[in-house]
Amino acid sequence: MTDHLSFVDFNATMRKFGAPHTIICQYQYWTVMLRPMQATLGALVLAAHEPAQVFSQLSSGSFTELHTVTGHIEFALTTAFHYDKINYLMLMMVDPDVHFHVLPRYAQQQQFAGNEFIDAGWPAVPNLGHINATDATMNQLIVKHIQACWPEP
Repeated sequence: MTDHLSFVDFNATMRKFGAPHTIICQYQYWTVMLRPMQATLGALVLAAHEPAQVFSQLSSGSFTELHTVTGHIEFALTTAFHYDKINYLMLMMVDPDVHFHVLPRYAQQQQFAGNEFIDAGWPAVPNLGHINATDATMNQLIVKHIQACWPEP
């Protein structure tokens, strides 16, 4: 894990999801970013650094590190928002670089910094078409809150 952003050449998918402004944490093989369009409170994008467009093309190091990264994600999101379930979606239809949409799921409406967040798909499939209204300022508050809950390396 690192606090600086210089070692990663952001791929198109990472840039689409707001890198470097949305980055929560970087690792050797993965970057965790806030999903700018918050389908649920704390929705993230987990993007691979390697130039792969098929999951099986990733190196064994990337798969090994994925175990650590997902553990950190789940710890931080549990601490930050106390989600009910978590979904990892690997869609890669529009954005072809290997990445996951990480969606904390909530049975009840959530409150954060004076905003209400709902999980419009609960208890079924996540509704990525529903976006909880946020702006750059609110997104940065969410980023900082998640970072404050991130486990130490």
